[in-house]
Order: sequence, then C-alpha cells, then structure tokens
Amino acid sequence: MSARFMKGRWWIDMRWKHQRIRRKSPLNTKRGAEEYERRVRCELLDGTFDLRKEKPPEPPTFAEFASEFLATYVRANNKPSEVHSKQTILRLHLGPSFGALKLADITVRHIERYKADKLNGGLGPKSINNTLTVLRRMLVLAAEWGLIKDVPKIKWLKAPKPDFDFLDFDEAERLMRAADPPWRPMITIALKTGLRLGELLALRWADVDLTAGRLVVKRAVARGIVGTPKSGKSREVALSREAIRTLESCRSAHDASDLVFPDADGAMLTKHTTKHPLWRASKRAGLRLFGWHTLRHTFASHLAMRGVPLVAIQQLLGHSTIEMTMRYAHLSPMVHRQAVDLLDAKGSAQFGHQMGTGGA
Repeated sequence: MSARFMKGRWWIDMRWKHQRIRRKSPLNTKRGAEEYERRVRCELLDGTFDLRKEKPPEPPTFAEFASEFLATYVRANNKPSEVHSKQTILRLHLGPSFGALKLADITVRHIERYKADKLNGGLGPKSINNTLTVLRRMLVLAAEWGLIKDVPKIKWLKAPKPDFDFLDFDEAERLMRAADPPWRPMITIALKTGLRLGELLALRWADVDLTAGRLVVKRAVARGIVGTPKSGKSREVALSREAIRTLESCRSAHDASDLVFPDADGAMLTKHTTKHPLWRASKRAGLRLFGWHTLRHTFASHLAMRGVPLVAIQQLLGHSTIEMTMRYAHLSPMVHRQAVDLLDAKGSAQFGHQMGTGGA
C-alpha cells in the first residue's frame, strides 16, 4: 500500500508505468486512503483512470461518511454506551434523512426540514437536539478532514427544562424501611451517596474506606461493560454515619465477593434485576413507582434543602458543570437570602468576609 499521511491529510502516492500518481484521499483516514488506492488501481487496469490531471475527489455521501465516522472517530473517542447511542441515532434518525445526500450538499434548509419532520413525527425537542449534536459533530469533523469547506449553521430547538422526581425526607425513610432486607443496603447507600445505578453495581470494596468514612467512584457499568463514570473522572464521596453502618453490615454479609452489592453468586448485578426490588419497596411504602435515578435526585435535593452549597453538591454528584446542578437551586432555602444579604455589605473588606475570601 502507498497510503501516506502528509501535512494533515491522507494521500496515495504510487507508480504506474514509470509515472507517479499522487492524489488526495476522499476520506481523510488511513482506511479511506487504502480503499481509494484500490479503486485507482482498478481504474488504471481497465483504462478508465485519467492520468493527465488530478480530479477533485468525489465527496462522500452522508451514509458513506457515517460508516467511517463510527469506525474511526466514535470508537476511538467514546465509551461503549455512547458508541451505541450514536449508532442508534444514525440508524433511526440521521441516516434515513441525510444518507443519500453528499456531505457537501447538506444545507441549513435540509437541517430545518429534518427538524420539522421529526417534530411532526412526535419526537420531542430534547431528543431532536440530541440527534443534531451528533450531526454537528460529524459535519465539523468532515470540515477538519477537508471533505467540506463550510459547516452549515444549526439552530437548536428550545426544549423545556426536564422535570425530576425526588422523595421528601419522610418518603425516603419509608422506602428504606419497606425494602426487602437483601436490597435495603443498596437502596440506603443510593439515597445517602447519590451514586448512579451503574456506579453502585460496579462499586468494589477496594474503593471504600470505612475508617476514613469515604468511597471513591472509579468505575461504572453500562450495557454490561465496565468503564469510567459518566464524567470520565473519578470522584470522592464522603459517607454519613448511617452510610458507614450500612456498609459495615454489607461487608460482613458479602465477604466472598469484592463487589459491594453482588448477586447471590457473588457476581455483578444487572440493571434488569434491580428494577423490581425497588418497585416492590416503593409499592409497600405506599409511594409512586420510580427508578434508581430518583434516589440520586433525592440525595441532591435533600442536601440542597439542608442548605449545602451547590458547588459541594456538584462535586458529590460528579457533574461536569455547575449548570447541571442548578436544577436543585430552587430547593435551597438559603441561596437567595445569602445573595441579597450581600447588598448590605459595607465596602470590599466586608464583602470579602461574607463571601469567605477575606483575610488570609
């Protein structure tokens, strides 16, 4: 093969009957260049290749580029769960709408028509925006690889802020009391740490320090594959006294497994097996049905209602931005009071003192 990467692009550079043939690959990847070279050699053999000048490479269709996008960029830069999500978006939404179009032919008009079609089909604004995020990433990458000159502007749909459900203090206590004894520890730790379900399932005793009263979230499981947490970073979570007591009881019950919440055989639980025990507990407690993520929302909501700073809640939850944590701001009784109290501060020294920055 004569595929070469030079000056930010993949080229083919070969000899044919004492003549050098040097061409840019239509797809700016090694795999694309190798495929392009095979096509050129076939055209040379049957006499259809124009040796006089370099023809501009034929721009790929959206469907052709989607295959390359998944095989190279997505698999190299995304977690397995994100790979599956992008595959689904391309198969169900973007592929049927844009697949036959040349990448360079996709315009703002095509994108607006796509949005209208999806809205008419009953897809919500938030879901449509998720597909548009993938579309934009593909078009930006195509521009970086030299396949298109300009990226058409994408206007995002206005999506309402998602509502979230959480249990009040009494409901949380009722849920823990109503849980089946084997499941009570896992439900309690979910309420007291805010860990995601995938993080609970992958939690190991090596990540728990009961003496120091903390655990470190290093991994999570999604679709049966253990990887990093959603943010891609580990985080430390302090343990309350009740959480420590609960984990101490777990440790004595599961000495044979390195998992904190294993199944009866010591293996990792699955998302499916955890659904009904939570539903049974909620029904027994006289509550509505909800999923494990509601327990994470409950943890954050209770902290906000107790006046814990949103930055601390952000760190405990592992949110990548404070904007994600702001959904709990309205539950904090102190946020607005502390804000307006700053209006009465006398001078910069007192302002710094009230903000916790004065003195050193």
